[in-house]
Amino acid sequence: MLRAAIVGIGNWGQNLVRSVEGSDTIRFVAGATRTPARAEEFCRRHGIALLGSYEELLKNDVDAVVLTTPHSRHCEEIVAAAKAGKHVFVEKPLGLSLEEAGRAVAACAASKVTLAVGYNWRFQPALREMKAMLADGRLGKLLHLEGNFCGPSVYRFAREHWRRDPDEAPAGGMTGRGVHVVDAMLYLAGPIDAVSAQSLRLAQDYGTDDTTSMLFRFRGGATGYLGTVVATAETWRLQVFGSKGWVEVGDVEHLTTWQMKVCLINAKDVTRKEQPQTIGFPAGSTERAELERFAGSALARRPIAVPGGDEMHNVAVLDAILKSAKEKSWVKIE
Repeated sequence: MLRAAIVGIGNWGQNLVRSVEGSDTIRFVAGATRTPARAEEFCRRHGIALLGSYEELLKNDVDAVVLTTPHSRHCEEIVAAAKAGKHVFVEKPLGLSLEEAGRAVAACAASKVTLAVGYNWRFQPALREMKAMLADGRLGKLLHLEGNFCGPSVYRFAREHWRRDPDEAPAGGMTGRGVHVVDAMLYLAGPIDAVSAQSLRLAQDYGTDDTTSMLFRFRGGATGYLGTVVATAETWRLQVFGSKGWVEVGDVEHLTTWQMKVCLINAKDVTRKEQPQTIGFPAGSTERAELERFAGSALARRPIAVPGGDEMHNVAVLDAILKSAKEKSWVKIE
């Protein structure tokens, strides 16, 4: 059993705690947050010792920390946890720059502690089936991926909230939402070679950008598109096009078990417009799955996020998006 501490006990931190209730692999026993009065009742009900600060928590005998804190604090907190010998699960994004993310990953590697990043889409059965269809040839050659992850984020938070700070959410919805879609694309298509992006603030005259769009070229040859509009109604979608057909996931809610649409070319009559089939999967919690995978890896001292891995490449993509939007040009990812 991994004894973990939750750091940042807002809505999402509480959701992670609830997701692993009854787990045989991980248990939350301590916590720290910037607004302890708001978390006292929740911690009491869940048997969590609420400590006064992150520094105090790192002196505790917990095995791991789970970070659901503002983006700009992630890497500094990861390095501190690694030095204290604690395993780390951090919510996405890993970091806001490739340099600081590299320091965080290197610190965990040096201290031989497990680092994981909260990309829970990888635990969706539909996404895994999409990958299997590419691997076994049912979709043919991968040609193109496109997606969006949109919603009313700029209206949800007050002007002074950290999520409205352009330094905390560069490229608007890319930082909190788009990185999920990028991670899914990396899982399916491999590394991205180059990016062209535009990022604008159109709905309001303050805060983060609300309309960001990107074109991708993948090293394997496929192309991609991603849009994040965070001043509209909730929606998300990921569609993968192969030389034999396409698959698609998407809805309004993304924290449920996804259904998947599949449409394949009729090899006997390519002019026939086939109707897509909808495939369902057994319900499950991706948050529980990712935390239990983290706990099992930590207990076995197995690494997850490593130098040169997808978690680092995702930050490199974000860096390239920011540079491209500023320079208005294609940016190659080294």
